[in-house]
Amino acid sequence: MDSPRLNLLDEPLIRIRDPEGALQRLSLPELFVQLGRDTVRDYPALRPHQRHPWHALLVQLAALALHEASETAPWDNVADWRTALLALTPDHPDGCAFCLLAPHDQPAFLQAPVPVPGGTLDGWKPIATADALDMLVTSKNHDLKGERMRRTDADDWLFALVSLQTQEGFLGAGNYGISRMNGGFSSRPALGVAPAGGAGARWARDVAALLAARDDIAELQGLRHENGHKLLWILPWDGTKSLAFSALDPLYIEVCRRLRFVSDQQGRLTARGIGTKAARIDASARKGVTGDAWIPVEEDKALTLGADGFNYSLAAELAWGSKYRKTIAQALRPEDGSSGIALLAQGVVRGQGKTEGYHERRIPLSKKAIGILRSGHTDVPATIAAARVKDVATMRGSVLRTALFYLLEAGTEKIDFDRRTAKQQIEPFIQAFERSEDARFFDDLNREIEADAPVAERLAWQIGLAARAEAVLRSAFAIGPQCGERRYRARSRALSYFHGALRGDKHFPALALHLRAQPAAEEAAS
Repeated sequence: MDSPRLNLLDEPLIRIRDPEGALQRLSLPELFVQLGRDTVRDYPALRPHQRHPWHALLVQLAALALHEASETAPWDNVADWRTALLALTPDHPDGCAFCLLAPHDQPAFLQAPVPVPGGTLDGWKPIATADALDMLVTSKNHDLKGERMRRTDADDWLFALVSLQTQEGFLGAGNYGISRMNGGFSSRPALGVAPAGGAGARWARDVAALLAARDDIAELQGLRHENGHKLLWILPWDGTKSLAFSALDPLYIEVCRRLRFVSDQQGRLTARGIGTKAARIDASARKGVTGDAWIPVEEDKALTLGADGFNYSLAAELAWGSKYRKTIAQALRPEDGSSGIALLAQGVVRGQGKTEGYHERRIPLSKKAIGILRSGHTDVPATIAAARVKDVATMRGSVLRTALFYLLEAGTEKIDFDRRTAKQQIEPFIQAFERSEDARFFDDLNREIEADAPVAERLAWQIGLAARAEAVLRSAFAIGPQCGERRYRARSRALSYFHGALRGDKHFPALALHLRAQPAAEEAAS
């Protein structure tokens, strides 16, 4: 059985790059000091889908330690951080709960004790590589090659462990997921403020946000104000029973799988895991509504991220709409300043027995938008955003799509919208238009929010929207009829429908009025 080693409290196991790009290795207390100084540029071993669970873990750990010590401001020295973190595990003063390797009947970092004599791992499944441990389902090698990380460092295993234990879902009998998601096939999406600065600036403001919201979380979610379970990996777990949700601390850090690190004959890390008969936390009825600081909530259920990820429609709703309750981390704080702020949305899309990609989006906020968010009076930008989402959908579905059908149907008066081959040919052009509008949506939106003449700005945007849609239509001429009269008729009919739809009052009344007032310019454009 392994003796305690690879102690995050004392050993420099976590690789970071500083603002100049120089590589450093830090212990966990040293990392917290550097985050407080905002001198961490990035983590070279951290994979994109691991970013949020790692950030959330660091924020929750720091907030738990500060609350336990009755402090609100992060310490600026290693000794105080080490003392405060160790105080979270009073029954394990040797620090084994922060070691990657420890005797199996004792807690190790994010690894619950095995409550059998000697902590035996008989019957546990070996896991040879860090990426095989991670939550991504890579067996079909779609997104990432499975089990390719043969040469790994301790933090490769650490980040994979955090990803598995704090964002994994249900994966078949015996493999239960976390409490912080809406059902076993959902995910743990995140939305929060990314202030000017680096990883440390975001960490510090989120720590402050969690400390300020802690009592409200306890009250709203029925969690314990004091003496709740904080670090769930220090509790023995035989895999047969679940913890009551009401027994937890508002900032609890969970583990969803029975797992232990071991070392092979060469001293290299590997892992072993075994299934359970019950989820670690009895919280399925909560549908992911647990007080998580980053998860958007719609009525009584947490957001489940779909295959489109954080497209402009969802992102606009999350930023400005009222469908989802604003997250704790999304609320602007005084220390965020008045410029250089974005909303950061992150999440893995999961399905039944598979993952469907990692999605991340930064939603830029203009100075005026920041002021509006601080005031809480967001009705006007919410209305603007919703109208623009509708306009893009109308241009895509009612104008461009129909014009493309006229092109492929060779200009016939009556078109068959159900013709499979035409639909397949049209789809790449529709998607190209959608991607283009998605990429520019928030920059364009911010211009209208900032504009002194928003009506004129909206019209200018609609004119540009129409021009971009027409460019896509013309690019599709290459797949339409190519010879003689059919070529002329198809292109003419497609353009005629396109411009007619823009001139009519049905879809874009203001744009139609503008175009009708400039017949010469419109004719020249066609």
